[in-house]
Amino acid sequence: MGMPETARRWTAEMVRALPDDGNRYEVIDGELLVTPSPRATHQRAVTELLVRLFPYVEAAKIGEVMTSPADIEFREDTLVQPDVFVAPLTPAGRKVRDWRDIKNLLLAVEVLSPSTARADRQVKRRLYQEGPVSEYWIVDLDGRVVERWRPGDDRPAVLSDRLTWQPTANLPTLEMDLPAFFQNVLDD
Repeated sequence: MGMPETARRWTAEMVRALPDDGNRYEVIDGELLVTPSPRATHQRAVTELLVRLFPYVEAAKIGEVMTSPADIEFREDTLVQPDVFVAPLTPAGRKVRDWRDIKNLLLAVEVLSPSTARADRQVKRRLYQEGPVSEYWIVDLDGRVVERWRPGDDRPAVLSDRLTWQPTANLPTLEMDLPAFFQNVLDD
């Protein structure tokens, strides 16, 4: 279960020093979040998203699609590992060489798990909406919906048929057929 550690205020550097024990460690505003390895359906959803996002991002030349583990440090007391994310190119137009080079994301995606739902829907959403993330998707496999959050949103767009993404106005829109996506992920 994603239990917060409340005994002390954690930093990104402290999290990096933790042993590699199969858990995912993140820290947001000094709060340590620990989650176990994900389920197979979770990883299948991550793969499906990667396969659908990669050609679009490569063709648009806007950044790079990646998956966790990754240490995205927005501040000294905040280090996150989105399941899938699109990191923009560096100011020099290159792909990032080090996690510390990433200061914002074009897209962050979390696939809900029982152990991550609170953090994904509350703690991470608030962080991402503060500005370092242009768009945030929460993929709910049980509900077969995607919650799309953008900075300033009071409520998410809850999508069950079609998900669209257009990171800049001059790019074509990426469209995802959500029933087909969920059918592939859940193998039904």
